[in-house]
Amino acid sequence: MPKREGIMPKTARDSALHVLRAVEAEGAYANLAMNKILGEHRLSKLDRAFATELGYGSIRTLNTLDWILSGFLKKPLSEQTVWTRNILRLAVYQIFYMDKVPAAAACNEAVEQAKRFGSAGEAKFVNGVLRNIIRSRERIKFPSLAEDPVDHIALKYSHPIWLVERWLKEFGLEDTIALCRADNAAPPNTVRVNTLRVDLPTLVEKLRDEGVSCVKTRYAPEGLEIKGFPTLNDLTSFREGLFVVQDESSMLVGHAVGPSPGMRVIDVCSAPGGKTTHLAQLMRDQGTIIASDIYPHKLRLVIENCQRLGIKCVQPEVRDARELSASYAEWADCVLVDAPCSGLGVLRRRPDARWRKEPEQIPGLINLQEAILAEAARCVCLGGVLVYSTCSITDEENLGQVQKFLAGHPHFRLEDLNGLLPAELADREALARGYVQLLPHLHGTDGFFIARMRRHDRG
Repeated sequence: MPKREGIMPKTARDSALHVLRAVEAEGAYANLAMNKILGEHRLSKLDRAFATELGYGSIRTLNTLDWILSGFLKKPLSEQTVWTRNILRLAVYQIFYMDKVPAAAACNEAVEQAKRFGSAGEAKFVNGVLRNIIRSRERIKFPSLAEDPVDHIALKYSHPIWLVERWLKEFGLEDTIALCRADNAAPPNTVRVNTLRVDLPTLVEKLRDEGVSCVKTRYAPEGLEIKGFPTLNDLTSFREGLFVVQDESSMLVGHAVGPSPGMRVIDVCSAPGGKTTHLAQLMRDQGTIIASDIYPHKLRLVIENCQRLGIKCVQPEVRDARELSASYAEWADCVLVDAPCSGLGVLRRRPDARWRKEPEQIPGLINLQEAILAEAARCVCLGGVLVYSTCSITDEENLGQVQKFLAGHPHFRLEDLNGLLPAELADREALARGYVQLLPHLHGTDGFFIARMRRHDRG
């Protein structure tokens, strides 16, 4: 009998099972594991959608699934094999979260998986546990919201307890629940039109000819939400470099920088290149952009994006962002610091990320952000612009970080964002402060922070 790891997926459920196993046993990122497995095993469009929802959904609701299962197991879930453990999780997800899947079908398919990836004994065990859960599911209740709001929200909306506790203090009950709900919603497939090669109406027409539905994004002028395609590489318009995948909130960062053709720009943490290529687009590919990143393999993604989009003005450099001024002191008209961060604003796009984050990680990130921001400031010329952004929603990584920077760098001042960012994003008074915090449940975008500062003297 072949090793279980070598058994190839036969169904959409098997594909989802392999993703869960890769995430748990190998530490793989869910999106990379899903892309790899679906790429290796050609499924129908319907089966791809089913595998994606089942795999991502089971990972996203992991704590809730394990909590449900714990009430029906004599031995801890951790004592089961990785295959059996994840077969149970997939089945419970279908029973509780996928209304179109009959509970009996979820149970039967799980038993068949247990036979393929386990033994007759494990199949019998899976059958007994799931049938007991199905009989009892109406009696399974979350902790009371009134009596135990943390556990209630953590289990009902599948978020780590430490994060729920934090958000309740920062945002209050209603916004915490709304934020958790937004994290659990499927994010849109958002792309940015490459206006160096095509205008938005023409791209919409091309995409519709390829069977793709398009809707204009709310805030970003060159953004589209697209649906109805198997993979991006199946689209001629993608292969021709007519657009790039980028969330709407990320597109707004380029507009906050607001570079003009002919400028000298540094993107200090540039990989994978979404913002870098947007800056080049806004500059009409005229001028110089230094695209810096510390990791060569990540910088290759920037290069690949530039090649596909036909961009020439970007100069990639493998470099530690904390050492930039040795070569670029007071050189740049604009510097973008899209800083390494906790990523708590993009949990809806990374189903496994919420279980990888720990509060102890944040102080180290804050120190790194502070060092990068201070070094980047040395590269800004007199009168130049410094933009700081993160895909986080924590105050200490965002406004708190900017305020600390300004206290130590009085020659920089926050600058009005009116005219750079759309008026629909916030009122004029809010944009005039020079920074904006985007939240998934309020703006429908990823969570993002953007601040624009200008250097006024030599410091």
